[in-house]
Amino acid sequence: MTTQDEAPPKVRRALVLSLLNTVLGKFGGFFVSLLLARLLAPEDFGVFAVALVALQAVLSLNELGVSLAIVRWQGDPRTIAPTVTTISTVSSALLYAGCWFGAPAFAEAMGSPEAVGVLRLLCVSVLIDGVTATAVQLVNRAFRQGAQLAADLLNLVVTCGLTVTLALDGAGAWSLAWGQLAGNALSALMLLKLVDYWPRPGFDRRQARELLAFGLPLAAASFVVFAMLNVDYVVIGRLLDVTALGFYVVAFNLSSWPVNTFSVVMRRVSLAAFARVQDEVATRGEALTRLAVLLAVPTLPVCAALGVLALPAVTTLYGAKWATAAAVVQFLAILGVVRVFAELCYDFLVALGKSRVCLWLQVGWFLALAVALPVGALVDGIAGVAAMHALVAALVILPAFAWMVRRTGVSLRALGVALWRPVVGVVAMVVVMFGVRFVTEPSALQLFLGIGLGLLAYVPFVWRLRHVLRELR
Repeated sequence: MTTQDEAPPKVRRALVLSLLNTVLGKFGGFFVSLLLARLLAPEDFGVFAVALVALQAVLSLNELGVSLAIVRWQGDPRTIAPTVTTISTVSSALLYAGCWFGAPAFAEAMGSPEAVGVLRLLCVSVLIDGVTATAVQLVNRAFRQGAQLAADLLNLVVTCGLTVTLALDGAGAWSLAWGQLAGNALSALMLLKLVDYWPRPGFDRRQARELLAFGLPLAAASFVVFAMLNVDYVVIGRLLDVTALGFYVVAFNLSSWPVNTFSVVMRRVSLAAFARVQDEVATRGEALTRLAVLLAVPTLPVCAALGVLALPAVTTLYGAKWATAAAVVQFLAILGVVRVFAELCYDFLVALGKSRVCLWLQVGWFLALAVALPVGALVDGIAGVAAMHALVAALVILPAFAWMVRRTGVSLRALGVALWRPVVGVVAMVVVMFGVRFVTEPSALQLFLGIGLGLLAYVPFVWRLRHVLRELR
């Protein structure tokens, strides 16, 4: 049995392995996406995006949220494991049946009838997710992140290797679907082997009622988050075309880099950090301020560089054929900043027991996008969609989160004072990068010269903040 003295090192080790998993996965996936962008056409990414939207929608509802009960169950979680396995497996089978029969209508509605086969193939991952849901949560409960890291690395290697091989062979969007499905399947088998848990169905009616009461609200909240994050794909697929969607997907992936690195890593610790000081108004405000500063230092310059140097960034990384995506990146860079800080505020509010407030903020975000994005698409295509995304985020969502944080007793003035160095520094960096843009043509030289000189202007402003990192450690 693990003692209290043994638990902290175990948790720290799990956190380190989890962070390593995130970094390797994000950077590995990013570099492979650069290679695929040079092998595939924009319409291939568009077709795959249609299938991916369907998969993410189903995964947000898959296993009805019951598997998370494994983590919080008082007592031996294996007593409820058979019931959890049965619910997750049956629900995933029913959802996949819906995917199979609904694929033609969904693909037609998204303006990409050719995506039907890719959608049906990719969504087989729903079945894999349902069968392995119990084992995954047993890993999380036991802090066995080493097993998860091994499985995810296998997933990355198989997915990337097969996708690139098939893309070189001219398989188009099918290469993306086959690669992801093969990676998911083999990594699932490895995880089951490593944790020595093979799915064993069973059913207890009393447990099922309790599990569904716990899981269904979580599944509903997960679906709201999915809708908020994918409404732009749906609008573009419906109102524009699959090629436009392909350009937008590449632009969104590039602009999400700060979220997928800085924010993901920070969220491994932010919720726990806020929870420890949730009853101390002054201390929790100080914790939020310090983590906000720590996030701002790397996030602001990266997003600024993506926004100001969007064209040379896109053409240097992905190739000249993707230049159309640059107009999208410059607006989505603003969205990236807002998403990073909105997620930090979200964790802060959840730690204080404001989960219902967070849900309503997400619902409001989705409704605002549902109104604004079609207008943007009709006015200026994918650039208009991105501009509306940035407008809603900066003028509606960020102020809304800031207002709710202020209502918890946190001083926004103190937060603003703490952030002045990275904010003023990034303004200086933007001025320098615009100067480089003015005297050079869009190219790799402009990109590296702009970033290099911009950082020389930025670093002096934030150099004195290095003590924040030491204090947080």
